[in-house]
Amino acid sequence: MSLVETWLLAPLAHEFMQRALIVALLVGGVCAILSCFLVLKGWSLMGDAVSHAVLPGIVLAHVASLPLAVGAFAAGLSCALGIGYLKQNSRVKEDTVMGIVFSGMFALGLVLFVKVDSDQHLLHILFGDMLGVRWSDIAETAAIAVPTIAILLAKRRDLLLQAFDPGHARAIGLPVGLLHFSLLSLLALTIVVALKAVGIILVVAMLIAPGAIGFLTTRRFDRMLAIAVAAALISSLAGTILSYHIDAASGPCIVVVQAILFAAALVFNLRRAARRARSAVQPA
Repeated sequence: MSLVETWLLAPLAHEFMQRALIVALLVGGVCAILSCFLVLKGWSLMGDAVSHAVLPGIVLAHVASLPLAVGAFAAGLSCALGIGYLKQNSRVKEDTVMGIVFSGMFALGLVLFVKVDSDQHLLHILFGDMLGVRWSDIAETAAIAVPTIAILLAKRRDLLLQAFDPGHARAIGLPVGLLHFSLLSLLALTIVVALKAVGIILVVAMLIAPGAIGFLTTRRFDRMLAIAVAAALISSLAGTILSYHIDAASGPCIVVVQAILFAAALVFNLRRAARRARSAVQPA
């Protein structure tokens, strides 16, 4: 058996690895596209805030016998809207508001989790359980991820203009408030999608790293999107396969590969900047 067959094909002989890879690619794709907007808007901490804030929603949904995704989405969206309200109606800066809101909601979720009798595993909620996903979980993930990707791609130019120049967007008739609310809703949905795969902790990395990689390697948004998606899909494939061979959790392995790709993109960006600086000082 060749090296390619040993490393790539052997893991996929197991059905649980096939399911893990499919859900990893779905989550990686939607997170990569959304990460481009988060990086450009400076919303990296917003992704962190919303991801941590979904925990009380998960617990309360379990108590009410509702789908966990419904509680997670409601809690995440409430956190995002609460941050926006406090930012507009107080003198506290946005990053401070985010830190207070998401840490408070996360702490509330931990208290509720301890007090409520549940068959849910806290570690699976925090870090995901990619190897334990079922086909029904994949169907649920695809039902949210595919429409989210379609909306982000269809409205990418409007969302980009609203991110960079909301005044101009408002002047040409774009619904700035609706676009802002829609992006927050898509962020909450994306975090819900990633819960079963990578959990509420590691999803933060998947919402930041692909967009940062694209931002470092190009200055055109469409190309940034393509690079971010490629980096996410490559890291999802490589991380899932690597986790099988080293007997480690798939989610952390994917994030480690993304960190390596980010380091490579950073080196590329620094070398490109150095070349431009040298060419600028050379005599004509």
